[in-house]
Amino acid sequence: MATSENFIKYVCEKLEGIGEIRYRKMFGEYMIYINEKPIITVCDDTVFVKKLDCIGDKMRNEKSACPYKGAKEQYILDIENEELSREIIMKIEEVTPLPKKKKKSK
Repeated sequence: MATSENFIKYVCEKLEGIGEIRYRKMFGEYMIYINEKPIITVCDDTVFVKKLDCIGDKMRNEKSACPYKGAKEQYILDIENEELSREIIMKIEEVTPLPKKKKKSK
């Protein structure tokens, strides 16, 4: 079951005010960028965030799974818990570098 565009828009609405938010369809599912940084993976209408040290204490009791075949295990973020979601996403955004620009081929 693929993620619906309605669900991805819903997740983005829940995050309004946290920074510049955009989403992009990738690998048949979605990546949500906060301030141009890839922060959230959404697969099968489930919100995932990377297992990072900066959120380990807050997320240790949360479920985790692989968002898609071949992916590393990630935390499942309960987007309905707005306070926790915002806190986690802000911490991840702080430590996530901007993606490197791809060099144009000649």
